[in-house]
Amino acid sequence: MSYRLGVDVGGTFTDLLLLEEGTGRFWRHKTPSTPADSSVGILDGVEAVCAKAGVTPAEVEVFLHGTTVATNAVLEGKGARVGLIVTEGYRQIMQIARSYVPGGLAGWIIWPKPEPLAALIDTLEVAGRMDAHGNELRPIDDAGIRAALTTLRDQGVEAITVSLVNAYLNGAHEVRVGELAAEICPDLPISLSHEVLPEMQEYERTLTTVANAAVRPIVGNYVRNLRTKLRGAGMAGKLALLRSDGGLMSSEKAEGHPVSLLMSGPAGGVTGALWVGKNSGLKNILTLDVGGTSTDVALIENLEPRRARTTEVGHLSVRASSLDVKTVGAGGGSIAYVPDLTKALRVGPQSAGAVPGPVAYGKGGVQPTVTDANVVLGYLPESLLGGTFKLDRDGAKAAVQTIADALGIGLMEAARGIIDIVNENMFGALRMISVQQGYDPRDFALMGFGGAGPLHVNAVARLMGSWPAVSPVSPGVLCALGDATTRMRTETARSFSRRFGDTDEAEVMAILDEMAAQTRDELKADGIADADITSLFEIDVRYEGQAFEVPLAIDAETLRRDGLAGIMDRFDTEHKRLFTFNMTSPHELVNLRAVALGVALDLPAATLPQGDGDPAQAKLRDHELWMDGGTHAAVIYDRALLEQGDVIPGPAIVIEMDSTTLIELGCVGTVDAVGNILITLN
Repeated sequence: MSYRLGVDVGGTFTDLLLLEEGTGRFWRHKTPSTPADSSVGILDGVEAVCAKAGVTPAEVEVFLHGTTVATNAVLEGKGARVGLIVTEGYRQIMQIARSYVPGGLAGWIIWPKPEPLAALIDTLEVAGRMDAHGNELRPIDDAGIRAALTTLRDQGVEAITVSLVNAYLNGAHEVRVGELAAEICPDLPISLSHEVLPEMQEYERTLTTVANAAVRPIVGNYVRNLRTKLRGAGMAGKLALLRSDGGLMSSEKAEGHPVSLLMSGPAGGVTGALWVGKNSGLKNILTLDVGGTSTDVALIENLEPRRARTTEVGHLSVRASSLDVKTVGAGGGSIAYVPDLTKALRVGPQSAGAVPGPVAYGKGGVQPTVTDANVVLGYLPESLLGGTFKLDRDGAKAAVQTIADALGIGLMEAARGIIDIVNENMFGALRMISVQQGYDPRDFALMGFGGAGPLHVNAVARLMGSWPAVSPVSPGVLCALGDATTRMRTETARSFSRRFGDTDEAEVMAILDEMAAQTRDELKADGIADADITSLFEIDVRYEGQAFEVPLAIDAETLRRDGLAGIMDRFDTEHKRLFTFNMTSPHELVNLRAVALGVALDLPAATLPQGDGDPAQAKLRDHELWMDGGTHAAVIYDRALLEQGDVIPGPAIVIEMDSTTLIELGCVGTVDAVGNILITLN
């Protein structure tokens, strides 16, 4: 038997899911994360989950990993000190940046401009220039380059970035600077802009390459350390990391191109939701990934997740493909408080985190959180899984009572107010990726996962009008499932700024075929057979004069059949969906992109035994909870004992190892063939 191991490292827990490819059987495990050295927690989890399955680490053929190492390095400002080499006259490119300032009117007065990832003192100019067609205007000067590199080395930079004007058309000058950098600074990682992002727009190309360089030493050390320790534990299989766009890349490539990992963590949940959707017949899905600190949401249409051409982490926005995931500071650990000035209840974005955590966890927390409110209301039972984990309900009540006293209302009303506000925050994030993108949320199911997703999915589905509300199997480790079931992906891009009317269709096809061959060769170098590789194309199009473009995905067969005329028609349709109008201006090509995908894992979900519709065999005990202004009788069920076709009337609570599902009053949950709980209005 062959095994795949998906591992997702979170701030509180490291989730592992071991898959047996032939049968679809899986084993799951959660172990405390070890932020000081994530590999410690990973190795503990590997040993534990392998022991559960009765296998050794040596039998794991593929280790698939979603990580937030690059993300945290950016958010915490712990990236490497970057030395930047630019063309004469462009030394302030990182400081000038773009003119966009976030916030409303007068936002510029109070907006603290973030410090550039490459400081001005570490940015040096060199002679030489390419023109707008990639032809050399002025030659480079080796002596000047050597002097600049020597200065950066002596200043103590930890990584080198080279970003020269128009290098995306001709990277010869950057290659020479890179050669000299390897000679003068042999121990420093070197990132060349025409390799990291061969696209027009100097600032975006420079920023993306600088970001790549900033996280490269940290990610490189992490990956090498993890690989060494896994090999030491006997695991000889392939190690791959989840990219921001939901694909996989080899650990070796991740060391050189870590900017593709900035949204690696949230991408795992979306790919896990895709697998669930394929096995349960759901094609249009809104995802609700609720953790301890934040909630990540995304949109999947026709089993294709929506992607973005930019990756945003904190103040940083780089040009790298990623799944279109929006994050809001609303999670189980979000702290509720009442400001003295407004006397209006607020929830988050501050979080109690893992330490001390919610008051109900009994680890020293004193501030009321969303988890405490759920405990007070009875949505989280005090005793879970036969009493192996107990929550401090009295402590939670005392904490939430401080909110009730500040507002002058009852305890239960205060607790429900906390839940309503955090649900509204999640609702706002979901509107951003649906309504504001031209999608009707009523056409989508809402899938809740993560530790707290199934606890809130029913209520948020009411707000969205998105039915059914879905609680998938093992929702708490769905990100690890996504890591384990996704496929290898790589891409390359090239700017091609030209009107459609001035473009030769054969020339475009020739460039795309060349780029497709390049990406296929990259996957073949990672050990994937040519017959298992699928090539897709993406073309960025805009109306002439626009400052932004719309990316369109298309396969080679459709492109050859419909030609550029088909691309224009598709662009008009998408533009009208997004903005409700079209223009009469000529169409313009902006960028061409080729994507290579490895073979998808054909892993069916295990089916449950057929039941008679009555979930009595899964009932643990009767229960009471507070909902819709009063106390109601409810039932607590053990999810592991549910059968296919079971119908669970609300209010009810379904508990399992890694999560808790709440079915509200006036709703009903139905267990489908593969174990998902589909919640609908009664």
